[in-house]
Amino acid sequence: MIGIAIVGGAGRMGRVMTEGLGSLAEFDVVALIDRAPGPTDGEARWFTSLDELDASSVDAVVDFSTPDGVVASATWCAKHSVALVVGATGLSESDRTVLATMAERTAIVVASNFSIGAVLAERFAAAAAPYFDRVEIIELHHDAKVDAPSGTSIATARAIARARAVADRTTAADPTVRQTVPGSRGATVDGVPVHAVRLPGLVAHQEVLFGAPGEGLTIRHDSFDRLSFVAGVATVLRQLPTVPGLFEGLDRFLDVP
Repeated sequence: MIGIAIVGGAGRMGRVMTEGLGSLAEFDVVALIDRAPGPTDGEARWFTSLDELDASSVDAVVDFSTPDGVVASATWCAKHSVALVVGATGLSESDRTVLATMAERTAIVVASNFSIGAVLAERFAAAAAPYFDRVEIIELHHDAKVDAPSGTSIATARAIARARAVADRTTAADPTVRQTVPGSRGATVDGVPVHAVRLPGLVAHQEVLFGAPGEGLTIRHDSFDRLSFVAGVATVLRQLPTVPGLFEGLDRFLDVP
């Protein structure tokens, strides 16, 4: 049985992780951490800080809270040699520097998306990238998401750019020479245009659109429910690294060629 503490337990993702991981026989959600504790139907106890928790009661901390919360979790996990799984987005370079430092003392797993389908879509996009002249990404999320573009779209754009560089494939020039409204062509990540949409009713969705003379290819992934992220987190927890280090990406835990 793997004992888990969930940071941000009262948030949307915290509640989903509590429900999803708690329903699996090999996991025991023993602690929920949040400044504003909420109700729970299980045996997990509420704490306002990890500092109140007996470190010997958990094997891993799962954090889908905020960048500040992740830094605090990483510091506590490093101090107590407890593994940390991070699903929070919007981490800055300074936040990542702290994680890398803390990972010298414990295992820290960071992924931009814990949906297995999203990770596969990224892999498929990288495989297709050398064969098309141009590519653009449209990512669509709920209207409460505070960062843009999404971590998933950034990771996908970088994977595409790497694949094109390895294949020595240059990107066709953007025919747009004048933006009547500045920013109308979106942002770019490693040369890949990325467009962010925020609307109520959405959860997490992404389209990667490839184009070449006479044809196009669209790779789309949809998370219709936040429960789609549980399987990826469970996969990581089942394969928790036993040595310190910063492990980035869900794909390293999947047996995908």
